[in-house]
Amino acid sequence: MSSFLTAGIRTGIIRPGDDVAGALITGIAGSDAGSFRDGDILVIAETVVATAEGAVVDLASVVPGDEAVRTGERYGMDPRVAEIVLRESDTVVGGIPGFLLCMKGGTLLPNAGIDASNAPPGTVVLLPADPDASARRIRMEIEERTGARIGVIIADSRTHAMRAGCSGVAIGCSGFPAVIDIRGRSDLFGRTLEVTKQALADNIASAAEIVMGEADECTPAAVLRGLGIPIGDYEGIESIDADECLFMGLLRRHGE
Repeated sequence: MSSFLTAGIRTGIIRPGDDVAGALITGIAGSDAGSFRDGDILVIAETVVATAEGAVVDLASVVPGDEAVRTGERYGMDPRVAEIVLRESDTVVGGIPGFLLCMKGGTLLPNAGIDASNAPPGTVVLLPADPDASARRIRMEIEERTGARIGVIIADSRTHAMRAGCSGVAIGCSGFPAVIDIRGRSDLFGRTLEVTKQALADNIASAAEIVMGEADECTPAAVLRGLGIPIGDYEGIESIDADECLFMGLLRRHGE
């Protein structure tokens, strides 16, 4: 059995149109991992993927509408940013100064995932249009070039209710199951687990962020080796309906 390893992968600054898979193959050669191997799990920051895919918006090109102006005034936001957030959101649930809490792609997230950090001055980076498809494409490109069968996660940083700080969350996944259903198994005292599912991809994304960093490290990816996770034709992140979500239930009840 191989030993466990977590290694950050450094790249240069990624720009629209750049070859992300190629940059990662080059970058891993200078890391402790050395190269991609069968069974590796690769975690990539969503900002890098979105930037390469051209999901970068120049704020100078944005003309805020009346709703965005009102939203900006209410929450202390640049109205141009508010305009982009409103466009990118499925629903705006609420907000605090500087941030809107949004529903997008079946999940709650601040400002619809729009990020100004690690973006060129005067711009913001959107989320990848289809993170699962991005993960699959990068996985297949790396396998084609290196022969290694790996899993890929596109990761974002999120806050959690009533907790300080951010942790990693998977927004795209390919090559292994993002969630492991352990319902039906027994706990230590023989009781049958009825609701427990392990958020495997989210847990890996959080572990990877320890070596990736959030500032000027130029380490937008990490590889985790030795987890023993089977690689196969698994695709996608599993979401639940808003009616099944504790947080959405509380928000809806509060709004009634």
